[in-house]
Amino acid sequence: MKKDAQGKIIKESDTLEIVKVKESKVDDAGDYQESPVYIYYEWCKKCGICVAFCPTGTLASREDGAPYVKYPEKCIHCEKCDMLCPDYAITGAATGERRADVKK
Repeated sequence: MKKDAQGKIIKESDTLEIVKVKESKVDDAGDYQESPVYIYYEWCKKCGICVAFCPTGTLASREDGAPYVKYPEKCIHCEKCDMLCPDYAITGAATGERRADVKK
């Protein structure tokens, strides 16, 4: 056994593998600056937890089960959708807490 530069033990049988990352874009992600909730549709597995636990009914489900912002004016920025999403596919951060450099 050997140690690499970071101190990790490397077995002789271990091999390094280069993984290529596919870049993809979603056109239907909504306007991050306008909507109170931002949904990363590529990460969403359509479980419905965010819709079920939204205290104000801001979110609703599409026919395919994907969440969407039905009533943006009802959002109180409680961030329950954020905290309960198992895939980190939704954020309900208040407008002042959002990154300005994030674009669609």
